[in-house]
Amino acid sequence: MTERCDLLITNIHAATMDPSIAGGYGAVEDAAVAVTGGRIVWLGPRRELPDTAADRTLDGEGQWLTPGLIDCHTHLVYGGHRAGEFARRLGGESYEDVARAGGGILSTVRATRAASAEQLYRGAEPRLRALMSEGATTIEVKSGYGLELDTELKQLSTARRLAQHHPVDIVTTCLAAHALPPEYDGRADEYIDLVCEQILPAVAREQLADAVDMFCEKIAFSVEQCQRVIDAAKKLDLPVKVHAEQLARTGATAMAAKSSALSADHIEYITDEDVALMADSGTVAVLLPGAFYTLKETRVPPVEKLRAAGVSMALSTDLNPGSCPIASLRLMMNMGCNLFGLTPAEALAGVTRSAARALGLCCSRGVLRPGLRADMALWPMDTPDQLAYELGALQPAQVFLGGRDVTAG
Repeated sequence: MTERCDLLITNIHAATMDPSIAGGYGAVEDAAVAVTGGRIVWLGPRRELPDTAADRTLDGEGQWLTPGLIDCHTHLVYGGHRAGEFARRLGGESYEDVARAGGGILSTVRATRAASAEQLYRGAEPRLRALMSEGATTIEVKSGYGLELDTELKQLSTARRLAQHHPVDIVTTCLAAHALPPEYDGRADEYIDLVCEQILPAVAREQLADAVDMFCEKIAFSVEQCQRVIDAAKKLDLPVKVHAEQLARTGATAMAAKSSALSADHIEYITDEDVALMADSGTVAVLLPGAFYTLKETRVPPVEKLRAAGVSMALSTDLNPGSCPIASLRLMMNMGCNLFGLTPAEALAGVTRSAARALGLCCSRGVLRPGLRADMALWPMDTPDQLAYELGALQPAQVFLGGRDVTAG
C-alpha cells in the first residue's frame, strides 16, 4: 500500500542529532525524510523508504539536513543601544564599574521605558531577521528592561507580536528580577515583593510568559531573593531558569538545580558540586561565549567536567545591547569551539537538542525524529563540521518551520 505525505525530501544526508544514532551528529547518509501535518513521519536511508506519494517532493541535491537552530537565551526586545559603554570598557572600565555608575542594564531600562511598543517592535525586527537568516526556527526572548509592570508587559507583548508576523517560534521569559530599578534603590526586598506579588501574577494572567528568569549576582539579586522569585513562579506553574555564576561564585547554580530549573546560564564560576547537582537534576548548562568574549572574561565554564558528568550543554547568543550585541547563533557555535573547547558536534547539539531541553521543548523539536515537529534547515555543505567552522558565506539553502518552507527570500 502506498503511503502519502505532505512533503518528501530525498537525496540528502541528515544530521539528526538523535543520541540513539551512533556518532556525534546522529548522521544518516543518503537519506530521505517525509513530513505530514507539520511533523516528521519517516526518516531513514533512502533505500529503505516505503512506497510513498507526496504532495510535494524536493531533491536535496546531496545537501545536509539539520534540525532548525534554537536560540535559547536572548534579550532581543529592548530600546536604544550602549555603544558608548563599549567604548568605556575598551578604556579600562569593567562591566560592574559601568553598572554601578548608572549604566549597564539601567541605561537600557531608561530607553525601553521611554520607547513605544511600535518602536520596540521595529527595533527588534532586524535582530530577529538576522537570527532567522542563519536557520533559527525557535528563539527565546526575555523581558527585564522594564522593571515595572507596564514595561515588562510591553516587552513580552512585543515578543508575542513578532511571532505573529514572522515565520519563527518565539518563547517568552519574564526576567523582571534582572536589576534593581532606581526608584527602589536600597529596597531590593521590596522590589522582589513587587515582582512576586504583582508582575509575575499579571504576566501569568495575560499568558505572556512561558518561563521566569532572574539575575543572581552581586550587582543584582541574592540567592535568597531569587529563591522567592522561584517559589512565586512555581505557584503560577511557570518553569524557571537562572542567570548564574557569570561574574562570581554565588550559589545560584545549586539553587537552580535544587529547584529543578530548566537551565543555569553563564556558569563560568560553578564548582564540582554544582556540576554534580546539575547532572542529578537534569538542569541544562547554557553557555554564552559571546558575553564572555565581549566582556573580555578569562574564567571559562568547566566544559570537560560538564561533559564527563553528562550535563547537557546548550549554546546561545545572549543577544542584548550591553554584554553581547551579536545576532549570530552560528558565531556562538564557532566561539563555543574556539573559546570553550566544544567539539563541532557538541556545538550543533548546543543549538538544537540541548537548546530545546533548556526551553522545556525536547519533546517537540531539536532532533530529526519521527513524531517531532518538522523544524529543519537544509545546508549546502560537505560535512556538518562546517557549521561551526565556516562563517558568513555558508547560509541555509532552505528552512522549514513545521514542514512549511519559510526560507528568507
